[in-house]
Amino acid sequence: MTEFGAYLANQLLAGVQVTIILFLGCAVVGNLLAIPVALARLSNSKWLRYPAVAFILAFRGTPLLVQLYLCYFGIGQILSGIPSIRYSPLWPILRGADFYAFFTLSLNTAAYCGEIWRGAIQAIPEGQREAGQSLGLSKTRIMISVLLPQAFRLALPAIGGQNILLLKGTALASTITVFELMGAANLVRAQTFRVYEPLFAAALGYFLLAALITIGFGFFERRLARQH
Repeated sequence: MTEFGAYLANQLLAGVQVTIILFLGCAVVGNLLAIPVALARLSNSKWLRYPAVAFILAFRGTPLLVQLYLCYFGIGQILSGIPSIRYSPLWPILRGADFYAFFTLSLNTAAYCGEIWRGAIQAIPEGQREAGQSLGLSKTRIMISVLLPQAFRLALPAIGGQNILLLKGTALASTITVFELMGAANLVRAQTFRVYEPLFAAALGYFLLAALITIGFGFFERRLARQH
């Protein structure tokens, strides 16, 4: 392997590790937050429904890049001007770009997947809810034991697609100085003035990671289909 090849491999390997950590963290938090977002979206209470609708519209109606900039440059600047936060033990975390990338991508995923969950829950026949009521189950019990498991089966393909979009969205974290896969490729390109090799290697890395996600979700879909 040439000196350039070894340097490229080392930088991209470090970037891949950050990409995987960022993706997994945002996928877990974002998908977990999506359920309460969907339930609030379906709530009869306007105090829950309207904020959920506004949250979903805000994140689905604006570009992810703008959201990253607003969080990193906007919220970060506001927090830096608050002495109680600036001199707190949390400041080393709150001043870092990694936190704002994680925060933005998690909320973005929660908004998109929340709408997916909402559609899946509404697609379940009303008879399922009525059957639970006839058995004397509470609304909470019906939602947890009857509706959510069925909604998960319906939503899983769309959730898988949304998580692939999340993976690709992590590339935008490089614009706020997060050293992930795309950031590593840009660093190599800037230092060596070689354009095609680092960008092609980064594209291949994203392709392989997306393939793994697709295989993983496909496995879960087949398992659920056999159980059903």
